[in-house]
Amino acid sequence: MALGEWLSVTNARELARTQIAKEADELEQMPEAERHELALIYQAKGLDAVEARRVAAEIMRDKDKALETLTREELGLDPAELGGNPWTAALASFALFAVGAIIPAIAFLWSSGERGIVQCVVLSGIGLAGIGVFTSIFNGRGALFSAVRQVVICLAAAACTFGLGRVLGVSLS
Repeated sequence: MALGEWLSVTNARELARTQIAKEADELEQMPEAERHELALIYQAKGLDAVEARRVAAEIMRDKDKALETLTREELGLDPAELGGNPWTAALASFALFAVGAIIPAIAFLWSSGERGIVQCVVLSGIGLAGIGVFTSIFNGRGALFSAVRQVVICLAAAACTFGLGRVLGVSLS
């Protein structure tokens, strides 16, 4: 999971850099077309056509400023961010998945078989509900809604995994 997160963030950063480089090339090769695009963007934001052309012309005087503005306005990218640090994302993913994996597995320290599975499901449900309540702080939804949604979706995914294991003949003994 951590390597997947690293790869995801790295790919996102590379894509953003490629788009910015393409925009820089367009700015160099076709400055008038880029000025026109910028004016259209400002018109779409509510400036009248004359004012939008004036603002675009002013921005285009400085190529660095023009590239940063086009990156933000046309591409929707923040040149300072570009998706975060892939190593930080990978380490956070590793730590969170490692901690998250302990919750369902802990039941098997004192139980086994069907009893262990039931305890695993209950502990997982409690842990998932806790995560849902925590995410409600950030997503603007109620704590109960977020907890139930988290539990239902994740237990459905677990059931699919369990079912696939059954179909493939993998069992817990």
